[in-house]
Amino acid sequence: MTLDGKIAASTGHAAWVSSKMSRKQVFETRSRSDAIVVGGNTVRRDNPRLTTRQEGGHLPIRIVMSRTLNLLEDANLWDVSTTQTIVATQRGARRDFQRRLTSKGVEVVEFDILTPRAVMDYCYDRGFLSVLWECGGALSAPAIAFGVIHKVIAFVAPKIIGGVTAPSPVGELGMVEMTQALNLTDVSFQQIGPDMLISGYLQPIPDLVPTIPAMEAASIVNPIAVSTSNGPNIICFYKAWDVYGSFSNFSPHPISMPDSNGDYIIWKSVEHYYQKFEGVHDSIAQECIKRIRSAESPEEAARMGRSLERQRPDLVRHNWESVKVDIMYRALKSKFSTYSHLSSLLVSTAGSVLVEASPRDLFWGGGREGEGLNHLGRLLMRIRAEILGDNSDSYGMEFSTIQSSRA
Repeated sequence: MTLDGKIAASTGHAAWVSSKMSRKQVFETRSRSDAIVVGGNTVRRDNPRLTTRQEGGHLPIRIVMSRTLNLLEDANLWDVSTTQTIVATQRGARRDFQRRLTSKGVEVVEFDILTPRAVMDYCYDRGFLSVLWECGGALSAPAIAFGVIHKVIAFVAPKIIGGVTAPSPVGELGMVEMTQALNLTDVSFQQIGPDMLISGYLQPIPDLVPTIPAMEAASIVNPIAVSTSNGPNIICFYKAWDVYGSFSNFSPHPISMPDSNGDYIIWKSVEHYYQKFEGVHDSIAQECIKRIRSAESPEEAARMGRSLERQRPDLVRHNWESVKVDIMYRALKSKFSTYSHLSSLLVSTAGSVLVEASPRDLFWGGGREGEGLNHLGRLLMRIRAEILGDNSDSYGMEFSTIQSSRA
């Protein structure tokens, strides 16, 4: 990157930021790696080959992460004559394009929820133990947030390019104070030609590690489970600071979700992500989304969204009512896939009906007298069943149970 922290100009032009000697060092790092991971943006903008430029040496596997498969038809990475390419994508994405890739010899792997953690778990299963994430800021940020980056290697060139929109090596991490900055350990410095190579080891992000009771503790302490004589226990949750408050979409657990280009963005909570203006091509809606992403708390994000909806109901996406449940489901799925302690807490409620105890929200909550639809509780029970490997239709089954037990 340049001295002012840019990996390309505002136009996207990046040839070359670093010197030839630094690039040679990158080739050598590739040759010591089992696999290289890039995102869709890198494929679209740079069309790389990700080779080592060395004759007869080791060639790493090349992995492309793309949720939408909005990729070049004739990308250099589809040439697998010298080394293998794997495309990791969301299940069901562009089946016709998948077939074209496989016909060229590219391996396509589908994931239920495509995240850096899921890809690293896959790499581990395949025996790829040294994985080089050679990606831009849109993918490096979620990779750091998911805790899959252990060592950072940064080449800093003595150049200044400027540009407000010029890309930087790491995207949004949800940090708002310098005290939250991540410090490298065992840092080393080496001059490579005119450039400076800085490397060090990265610790997990403290703010993203939830403090939630383990499964054993959660199964013992259950102060808000309501026992009924003619039905199962009902576990109510509402405020984020309650024992089961982490089930709320207001709980402060950042999630990584793909945008329309398949690039992952960090949202500070499920509530930050669950907004009605995504995909609306209007400057006011887009500006509101940016402010919501930067909101200090889920409550503030919710207020911003409701305020704009009241002022400009025409900006709400036209199909919102038909997609909002699926949007919430995908956000919750990401949340419980990211935080193993949350998943354990959710599993510990097996056999109980989960109710979002909002007295006013009769769509997501259960209402004051059980008159609400409780869609949030139903989605959580659906995810719980998926984690447990239960193939029954828990979404409908457990909803009918709660209605009958609270009638």
